[in-house]
Amino acid sequence: MIKVLLFAKLQEEAGVHEIELEGSGRTVQSVKEQLVQEYRLPSLETSMAAINEEFVKEEDIVSPGDTVAFIPPISGG
Repeated sequence: MIKVLLFAKLQEEAGVHEIELEGSGRTVQSVKEQLVQEYRLPSLETSMAAINEEFVKEEDIVSPGDTVAFIPPISGG
């Protein structure tokens, strides 16, 4: 099981803070694609990803038991 954490605008768009996904040996990109399809998250495309609190790239592998966080760009003034 992979735990996915959503922050800020992503959490608002999905209506949830945390999602659990099945699968192993998946890339961050494939996790993003699944979330975009299932939760319609347009902000996910520009979000940064972290696995177990370490920022990662789209091609990095997510293993069972990992926690993946998606953090959208923050704007302010």
